[in-house]
Order: sequence, then C-alpha cells, then structure tokens
Amino acid sequence: MSNWPILSLVTFLPLVGAFFCLVVNGPKEAVDRNCRSAALLTSLATFVISLVLWARFDATKAGFQFEEKLDWVPALSIGYHMGIDGISLFFVLLSTLLTPICILASWESIQVRVKEYMIAFLVLETFMVGMFCALDLALFYIFFEGVLIPMFLIIGVWGGKRRVYAAFKFFLYTLLGSVLMLLAIIAIYWQAGTTDLPTVMEKLDLPFTWQCWLWLAFFASFAVKVPMWPVHTWLPDAHVEAPTAGSVILAGVLLKMGGYGFLRFSIPLLPEASQYFAPLVFGLSLVAIIYTSLVALVQEDMKKLIAYSSIAHMGFVTIGAFIMNMQSVQGAIFQMLSHGIVSAALFLCVGVVYDRMHTREIAAYGGLVHRMPRYAFTFMFFTLASVGLPGLSGFVGEFLVLVGTFKANTWVAFLATTGIILGAAYALWLYRKVIFGELTKDSLKGILDMNRREIAVFLPLVLITLWMGIYPSSFLDPMAPAVDKLIGDYQAALKLARTAALAP
Repeated sequence: MSNWPILSLVTFLPLVGAFFCLVVNGPKEAVDRNCRSAALLTSLATFVISLVLWARFDATKAGFQFEEKLDWVPALSIGYHMGIDGISLFFVLLSTLLTPICILASWESIQVRVKEYMIAFLVLETFMVGMFCALDLALFYIFFEGVLIPMFLIIGVWGGKRRVYAAFKFFLYTLLGSVLMLLAIIAIYWQAGTTDLPTVMEKLDLPFTWQCWLWLAFFASFAVKVPMWPVHTWLPDAHVEAPTAGSVILAGVLLKMGGYGFLRFSIPLLPEASQYFAPLVFGLSLVAIIYTSLVALVQEDMKKLIAYSSIAHMGFVTIGAFIMNMQSVQGAIFQMLSHGIVSAALFLCVGVVYDRMHTREIAAYGGLVHRMPRYAFTFMFFTLASVGLPGLSGFVGEFLVLVGTFKANTWVAFLATTGIILGAAYALWLYRKVIFGELTKDSLKGILDMNRREIAVFLPLVLITLWMGIYPSSFLDPMAPAVDKLIGDYQAALKLARTAALAP
C-alpha cells in the first residue's frame, strides 16, 4: 500500500471511462446506453477506491499522507506532488461520492449529446479530485482552472434558455480572479525558488506589504469561488440555467474550492496578511449571510432560492476559517462537507419535480404531499438539515463555527446567528408552499412519486446526513491533527513577526 500510487489512481481513473465513451461507436441508443453505464461504473469504482484512503488514513498524524512526488519540470523546480491530510481527505471523498450520484440523477433527464455529457462529468471529476490532492502550486493551478472547462460546457450545452449567458458569466468571473492568483503564484516562485507547497511553507519569508498584495491576489480567486459578496452574482444565474447534476456539483464541490483555498494557501502562506484582513472577511461574510438570506425570502424560483441560501451558508465557512481557533476551523470544514451533501440533495429535490413538470416556479406547486409522500419526506429531511436541526449534519458545522466565533468576537457571532433564523424562515416557507396545502392545480393531479432510481440517488445522502449529525467525531477526529497544526503554525508565525517587529 505504501508504494501504491492511490491518489493518482483516484484522480485519473475517471479519464479511463471518459476515453471509453470517446471511442465507443454504433447506433445512438446503444452508444448512449454504453456511455451511461461506463460513466456510472467508472465513477463508482473511483469512489470505492477513494474509500481506501479513509480506511488507511492515519488519524493521529498531522502531515501529508499517501504522498507521490515526481520531477515534472526540473528546470523550473515544478514537480508532480500529490498528498492529502485531514483537511483534504473528506473533500476528495465528497467529490468521488457526488459524481456517480450526478450520473445516476441524469440517467433519464439528459437525452441530447449523452456521450459528451458523460465525458464532461468524468473529466470534471479528475480535475476536482486532483485539485484537492495537489501539493504543488503550479499543479494546483492547473487542476483549479481545469474545472472551469467541463463545467462551462455542462452549463452552456445542457442548461436552460439563458445557458450561454450564465456559462460565460461563470467563466469570466472565475477566470479573472484566477489570473490574479497565477500572478501571486509566480511571485511566490520567484521568492522561494520552487512551487512545491511544503518547501514554500518552510522557505517563504515575505515582508508584510508583500503578504498583503499576494493575499489580495489569492482572495480575488477564492472569494469568487466561495462566492463571497459582492462577487456572488454569477452563482444564481449558473444554478438556474445549469442542469440538475450541474447544480449538484456546483454547490456540492465547486463552492468548496474557495474555502479550501483559504485554509490551504492564504492562511498558512500569508499569516500576517490573513490576520490583517480578517475583519474585512468578517464584514463581507456577515453581509452575505444577512443580505442573501433576505433575498432568498423573495425568490419565486426554487433553484434561485437554494442558490442564495448556499451563499449564506458559505458565509459561516469564511468566518470560521479566519477566526482561527480549533472549533471555528473544524466547524468551517464540517460545514463545507455538510453543505456539499445537503445542498446537493436540495437541488436534486428540485430536479425530481422539474423532470415531471418542467418548471421551477414555486407558484406552480402546492399540495404535493397528497401525491408524493416519499418525495415530501425526502424534501422535509434535507430542509431540516439545511436549517440546522440537531441530529442532522447542518447543526454540527454551524454550532462549532458560532462557538469558536463567540470566543473571539461576540458581535460577529451574534450577527451571524441571525442568518440561522432567516435560513429557517425561507427554507420552511419554500417547503410549505411546495408540499403542503390543497392539491388544487389540475397539472399536479397526475404527478407520480419518486421511482426506484430516484430513491437510490437520495438514500446515500440521507444516510450520510444522519451519520454526520449523530456521530460527527468520525469526521472531526481525522481532521483534528491537521487543523491543530495549521493553527499552531499560524500562531507561531504571528508571534515570530511580533518579535521581529519589537527587535531593535
């Protein structure tokens, strides 16, 4: 096991399925069937292999594990360096879990260009997993930017009526921020002489002014991905126009790239600037939590409401990350994982009724509990998880973030708590309008409940949400050593900087 390149296998195995889909030929029906089956089997195999990472992961170690290192561009000291720690482990598992769920959810709803659709999702999985495993700044940037291409196609080809507008808006917002991050990576390379992340963390010694400029460059990229207010406007359009599976990956994994970037790069590499700009992050996060929750209350489109709720929930993540104590950082990571599961399930819930009625307007529904009791239960379960009901995953992350924030800044904790109240208001309002009431609309009187395939899509998400809510230590314990090291290194760097500033 120690010599087995398992991270490379998990990262690049989806490309095997993509290659099969690329070369398969024959009648359209046979090609579509074979591509669906190949994509599902490949993504399931990738998920099963990724579980080996968790089974073999040493939860007592803070450093990187399963490392793979090769000289990629020796002349520039750029290497192929892969590895995971307690922070990145669960994001890899989240990516490999949601991909087969997305493929299964698209089994009947996608009938046009099925071959290309499956290739896009498998290539997207490779880029997502690779990004969370990359320990070289140049390699990370390649995977980070590579995600844009298949997601751009998924929105632009298989999306709704305004899909081209939404796809280009998504692409341009993310690309602009990423260009600034590339400049920051080049500046770090000039200073450290390498892009290898562990080496950079040891060698990098920047003056405060340089840290601030580089931090802002990283922030421009990660803030768009989170997304933070006011660079969030691409997200509702992308969610509304994307196909259901595209929205699942967008909310479940892609939004986590920003929070992961803060914890992996901004805070450990630029600690003084991170402390200096923390009030800015708190302010923008609070605006996002309160403002987007109020905006969600007046939405008429189900997808748009859930999209705005995602922005509000990710505000807790950015607050927790920059409070920088054990509870807040663990809460931020747990909240990202929980949101990845719950928001994905909520978008799938919208997809279930959209496939039947071809509308996402809230006013078009009502009284579905009379015709779709299984769907009503599933939608209720994930709605309660979203509002943070104790015993479900949403409660643990928000509670830890608020506890950690309260220790550092009571006003930030108080204002962030208002987001939980507003979140309960819009989530329960949506559920009441769609599920409860009398079944008066003739178009709904023949609607069918969830079938076996749809139940198979939701069942693992229900079980994981319960597992995370009832037994959170199984997720918190493996990440604790890495989080403790992150906080310890951060505080040591700040102490060293204060000592240097006081020295004559």
